[in-house]
Amino acid sequence: MSTTPARSLLGRHDEITRLLDLVGAAEQGRGGVLVLRGEPGMGKTALLDHVERAAPKEFQVIRASGAEFEGELPFAALHQLCVPVLAHLESLAPAYRESLLVAFGLSDGTPDTFRVGLAALQLLATAAAQRPVLCLVDDAHWMDAASAAALTFLARRVAAEPIAMVIAARDSGTLRGLDELPGLTVDGLSDAHARALLAEEKAVTLDERVRDRLLAEARGNPLALIELPKAGGFALPAPSPVASRIERSFRARMAELPLDARLLIVLASADPTGDPGLLWPAARLLGLGVPAASAAAEASGLVRFGTRTRFCHPLARSAAYRAAEPKQRRAAHRALAGTTDPVAAPDRRAWHRAQATSGPDERVAAELESSATRAQARGGVSASAAFLERAAELSLDPGKQTGRTLAAARATLAAGRADAAGELLTGINAESLDELQHASLDLLRGQIAFAQGADGVVRGPELILRAARRLADSDPARARAYFVAALEMGLVVGRAAGVMDRVLEAARTAPPVPGAPDLLDALVLLSSEGHRAGAPALRRVLVGDAADGTAGWAGTPALATVVAGELWDLDLHAEIVEWLVGTGRDTGSPMIIRLGLSQLTLSAVFTGDFGRAMATIAEEEALADAVGDPPQLYPRVHLAAWRGRRREVLDLFTEVTNRPGGQLTGNAHWATAVLHNGLADYPAALAAARRAVAGGDLFLTGIALPELVEAAVRCGESAAARSALESLVERTEPAGTRFALGVAAGARALVSEAEDDHQEALEHLRNTSLVPHLARAHLRYGEWLRRAGRRRDARAHLRTAHEQLAETGLEAFARRAADELRATGEVARSRSGHTYDRLTMQETHIARQVAAGATTKEVAGRLFLSPRTVDAHLRNIFRKLEITSRRQLRDLPDLG
Repeated sequence: MSTTPARSLLGRHDEITRLLDLVGAAEQGRGGVLVLRGEPGMGKTALLDHVERAAPKEFQVIRASGAEFEGELPFAALHQLCVPVLAHLESLAPAYRESLLVAFGLSDGTPDTFRVGLAALQLLATAAAQRPVLCLVDDAHWMDAASAAALTFLARRVAAEPIAMVIAARDSGTLRGLDELPGLTVDGLSDAHARALLAEEKAVTLDERVRDRLLAEARGNPLALIELPKAGGFALPAPSPVASRIERSFRARMAELPLDARLLIVLASADPTGDPGLLWPAARLLGLGVPAASAAAEASGLVRFGTRTRFCHPLARSAAYRAAEPKQRRAAHRALAGTTDPVAAPDRRAWHRAQATSGPDERVAAELESSATRAQARGGVSASAAFLERAAELSLDPGKQTGRTLAAARATLAAGRADAAGELLTGINAESLDELQHASLDLLRGQIAFAQGADGVVRGPELILRAARRLADSDPARARAYFVAALEMGLVVGRAAGVMDRVLEAARTAPPVPGAPDLLDALVLLSSEGHRAGAPALRRVLVGDAADGTAGWAGTPALATVVAGELWDLDLHAEIVEWLVGTGRDTGSPMIIRLGLSQLTLSAVFTGDFGRAMATIAEEEALADAVGDPPQLYPRVHLAAWRGRRREVLDLFTEVTNRPGGQLTGNAHWATAVLHNGLADYPAALAAARRAVAGGDLFLTGIALPELVEAAVRCGESAAARSALESLVERTEPAGTRFALGVAAGARALVSEAEDDHQEALEHLRNTSLVPHLARAHLRYGEWLRRAGRRRDARAHLRTAHEQLAETGLEAFARRAADELRATGEVARSRSGHTYDRLTMQETHIARQVAAGATTKEVAGRLFLSPRTVDAHLRNIFRKLEITSRRQLRDLPDLG
């Protein structure tokens, strides 16, 4: 790699080598990221400057930085990163181009967070196609949340692009996802290098005792070694944190400047944009003598004015701002507000006006509230929270102050900061609230507790239930909405915690609401009178009014997916899931689409389409990665269990049970029961199935009961098998679907050992898409026939079972069928592996999409990747499958 000469940095040989290797790889088309972490003053900014100078001249270098006073403005740092390459905006697809324009406040609308990240990736990738790009981001710990999420998104997806990213951030544990990226800790210099750096500084003469003291206090911090001598001289200053000592040095240098120069530096520190178009008019508004003040300020070395104002170090900016008297800071913000365009940048103007206000001001508070609404519309929930919190502080009216505080807490929670949201609520005087405000407070506290996890997972639904009870008499309709919210949250907790029972009991005694019975009424009926009364009511509610095409589940789709499972109605479940996935993609809602994809995976597992299940898992994981959340685990554990992958199931089981939530654990127990029944480890299957049904959860109990019946029969526990069968029939008979009746008949055949029951199970399941259940019915019938001595009849069913199980990919059950077939004197025919066995889940998704005719760009959009990355995956897919073209993908048997 050819580089331009760059001044070496003392003691940073290893760090520079890593950085230049990163740049060299990007030059060859292998992009990457490195996060420099370290205390203030360790030289992170100096390393960024060095790599900028050392980069090959063909690189386009783009710099951006977080700003301590700009963390509330959404996409501010991402805007800095994209501005130099906005000339390529027209080359993006219209939807992506519009997403960036909306995110940057250049167009109206609500940005799709995922589309913004992908649009920024494609924008940089387009620029990098002409010349490699080096992105240098300083002070990432101060970035706004939206930019931090987008930057993390970008960094994870540049591997196939000629893009190098170097990000500098304090090692403070608040990097918002950046801590998961490849990193390098920038430590203090060695004693030898520290002494050498100190010797280079000729401005102050130090005696030996002072030098040793400074070396000890600096602990190898380069900036401290440069600045502390200026602050201390021959004196022995009192011990204090290095960062504050360095800031003291900067303040001392400011104190020596003329008043106008000091005020100009304060003004510059109060403007996060560094825009000279704002700075100079604001300086004139303050009556400063600009030429002389700017010359003196630059001579101090603290600040440099140009196309963008830059401080010599972030601590210098902090020191300048904090050193100013409050009156001077307010004057600076007032001047900046006066020069900020109220049309082009209304939010920044409102922010400056708020900082310029010393006491309550309802006009500024209202302006901040408007800014919060705009920020929310642009996806800036953190900004919305900050605006609302400050608006509450400036409110004169107690009622408005309470409303704004509640709104600020809601926005803070939506930004993923549950602890901070809880702290905001502590400032509310509960004694002054009316019942509706009390209920809103309880609702928020419940949501916060649930988000905080641990004990809050159970406490959260309880608080929401309390909110519903408060409103039961005064606002029954709102109370019912709160009951449903507590119920949906209770699904995660699981019935074992008793939350759902308490919600349904409270709903049973609450005043009625005019109109037809709704889902809550039907669930209350199910709970009090059982499935024979409750199942028909649930079906009527979910199906809705056929006359006007209204779907009864539309208001509560998450709860409805569980209820559809309780009714053993896969067609209704598929209808709801299709709506969830479609709506999630149309609205960009990560919660909705991830729920839909997870449920879609379960549908694919039930029907034996394991390739599709792998593809939907890959898409959900891509979404989870895009928002920085952990992926859903229960779809993976179910797929692994039906495939018979023991080690994978047990690993996932451990991970699932470490997460809070009874339903998640119950799901893992059900999957484990399926696994062990396939492996013919019936004692383990029985133990897992018992744990799965213990909570009495909706859907989960019913679907786990057949596993309990089979395991109990094989273990000789006939009483347990009969009891489980009775519970199963109680659920399946009122449901009446082929799925329900077929599963019940198969379980009954195990207990009764009646041939008619085996045949009935086959009859019900034969005309469904439930291939795994049909194959297992053949297996059970074949096993029964062999034990009855009817080996010839047994072979036919065992052969069918083995073929279907092997073809589908139920490896453990297929081995069980092969063993049974061998016992009849016939050897099962071996089968070649599945196409998806040779691919990762992400590769399976890409292969299936391309086989269906999707373009590279369409696949890239679905998985939040760049087109180059998708093409790189396709090359790997072709190599693994020993094919050479997209056309050949369409001919492979299990990618359809």
